[in-house]
Parts: sequence; structure tokens; C-alpha cells
Amino acid sequence: MRRSWRWRVYVLAWIVCAYLTIMAAISLMSDNLSDKNLDPRSINGIPFRGVWGWNGPNGGGRGARLQWCKELKFVDPPGQVTALASFPGSGNTWVRYLLQQVAGYYTGSVYKDFALMKNGFPAESISNGSVIIVKTHEHGEQVRAPFSRSVLIIRDPFQSIMAEFNRQSGGHIGHALPDKYSKDNGRYWKSFVKNKAISWTNTNLDWLQFKGPLHILFYEDLLDNLPQEIRKILEFLDIEVDDQSFDCMMRHSDGIYKRRKRNLSFNPYTLDLKNLIDYCKKIVDAAVKAYFTNSANIDDF
Repeated sequence: MRRSWRWRVYVLAWIVCAYLTIMAAISLMSDNLSDKNLDPRSINGIPFRGVWGWNGPNGGGRGARLQWCKELKFVDPPGQVTALASFPGSGNTWVRYLLQQVAGYYTGSVYKDFALMKNGFPAESISNGSVIIVKTHEHGEQVRAPFSRSVLIIRDPFQSIMAEFNRQSGGHIGHALPDKYSKDNGRYWKSFVKNKAISWTNTNLDWLQFKGPLHILFYEDLLDNLPQEIRKILEFLDIEVDDQSFDCMMRHSDGIYKRRKRNLSFNPYTLDLKNLIDYCKKIVDAAVKAYFTNSANIDDF
């Protein structure tokens, strides 16, 4: 009996060691790919397919269910480093998916989200000119400095804050359970909203100060007229696509990371929270109008 117990311990220890070794290898490969001094398309001159089949049309994992309009590739030679900036919950991942579909190029990120890496976004953690655009939710002068141009997604804070609450509670496409809103007598939700309302304001105000070329995408406009808004982004990125690729993107526009809408049976925003968010919206709206009033940006208004 004692011998059997020891044997189980040895087997368990071996499994743990093997798992840690595999994860360390994956992390090392990802770190190599994110190094700006390395060619992300190869390691030591050997084309890199990656753990999830980078060069394949599907990408592996849940991404294997994705039907890509064309085989994804890196920008060669590398181009400008372009930010895709937004407050979380503003549709950043969905826009990345749409651009990959229509343009056939990888999109990158300043983060290393393993769920995204194996589900359609294998260039996650790459933030150089070998990808057409780089996701970021960060803000600040040092954050903006590496980018030569930027696309800023602005979404209504009532919706984006709730989307981020759903993501943190239920994952990329899940939803928070109703009792999450009443946790700790509602104090948890109220604190979350207050913090995120300030963050939403600061993120948008900061990127509106971007010194290089800036394209502003309103998420609600994307919902109302997806073809027109995607064409604007492609023009901003200097990417030409044929009608076949564009039609294909439209047929597969939802992807796997566009959260399905679910209506709550109650309004989680109290009057105090609503007043706070309305105030934040006025601040950002004024900054957006000031940006477009500038003669250099008037054509984009």
C-alpha cells in the first residue's frame, strides 16, 4: 500500500515537471517573437509555424473553427508601427479580427493573452511593424511614443464599462451573472464603475493628444455601417484590398470574440453612477470636438 502511494507521488511529480517544461518552452518562443530585434516570422532563419500553426489558415485551438478569407501573413518589409488604442470593452479584439479577415495580415498586441494567441491571434505580444496594427489599452506619453500613427476606438462608456465587467467576470465572450452586480450590497459594482469611468476618460483624453496621424473610430458607427468604417481604417493604414476579400469579411464579420448581446432584467446604473458617466462623456465629447475643430483634422469630422 505504501509502495503504491509513493508510486503515485512519483508519477504526479513527473507530470508536473513535464507540464512546467512545456509551458517554459512556449513562453520562451513567445518572448523571442516579441523581441523587436528578431524577425517574428522565423527563428534562426527557420520559418516558425508555432505551437498553434501560425502559417495555417485556421490557427489552431478554437481558432481552428475560424474561416479566414486568406492565409494570414506578416508585413514584409515591416511598415509603420500603428496603435489600435481603446478602453477595454470597446471592440478592440473584434476590429483586429475584421482587419485580419479583410487584409490578410496579422495584428499584434502589447499584451500576451494566451487565449487569444491560440484562438485566432497568434501574433499576440508582437508590437512592431511586422503586424498591421497593435492592440493597447494603456495610455500615457511613454506608451504613445513607440507608435507612428494610431487608430482610437471610442465606445459609449455605459456599454464599454459593462462589457469589461462581463469580460472580467465571464471571459472574452461570457457575461457576468446577475448576482455579481449585487455583490457586497452593490459596493463592488459601484466601485468598479467609478474606477472604470475615470479610466475611460483618461484613456480617450490621452490618445486624443497623439502627435502623429490619428484616426478616430466610434464603435457605434462601426455597428451602424461596418463596410464604410472598415474602408476608412484600411485607407488610413494604406492597405488596398479587392472586392472579393471585402465581401468575404462581411460574410464572416461576427467571428468568435464578438459578445452576444444579453439584456438584464434591471438597470445596474444607479442615478449617481449615471450622473458620473454622463459627466465623463461630456468631457470626452468636448475633447473630440476640439480635435476635429482643428483645421488639420476637419476632413475627418
